[in-house]
Amino acid sequence: MENQDINEESINNQEDTTVQNEAITEENVTAKPTAEELLAEEKDRYIRLYAEFENYKKRTSKEKMEFFQYANQDMMISMLAVLDDFERALKEIAKNGNPADLQGVELIYQKFKGKLTEKGLKAMEVNAGDSFNVDFHEAITQIPAPSEELKGKIVDVIETGYTLNEKVIRFAKVVTGN
Repeated sequence: MENQDINEESINNQEDTTVQNEAITEENVTAKPTAEELLAEEKDRYIRLYAEFENYKKRTSKEKMEFFQYANQDMMISMLAVLDDFERALKEIAKNGNPADLQGVELIYQKFKGKLTEKGLKAMEVNAGDSFNVDFHEAITQIPAPSEELKGKIVDVIETGYTLNEKVIRFAKVVTGN
């Protein structure tokens, strides 16, 4: 009788083990992703990679455009000194010089300024009485305002400011009233 109990017990254990194995097998089957899930996952990864590559292409083309746009910035800044010298020479020749000399120098000045303008250089329009703006102006000094309306405003422009393709490359040097 004891043998029969042991046999029944071992049969019951085997049945329990078989049931447990079947449960584990069902879990394994449901845990494995289906082909559709794998395809959807790979498609999502592909779309993300494609979008990332498109963003990279746009970013690098924008950087190239900015590089070419501002590649001559250093040269333009160095040419501003020559432009200033031309302006000073024109003022002196207009005061003391021969009108024929003035006309010749002015012709060269206009041609030089025109070529710089073609490349994107633009003079800032700053006049006495304008509001002071730190984004475009550099205050050299402050003086007592000659009138109440010039307090906190530009009294005089010492040096012209310039932009290159909308980017400030030299601030206008001004005197402000206080």
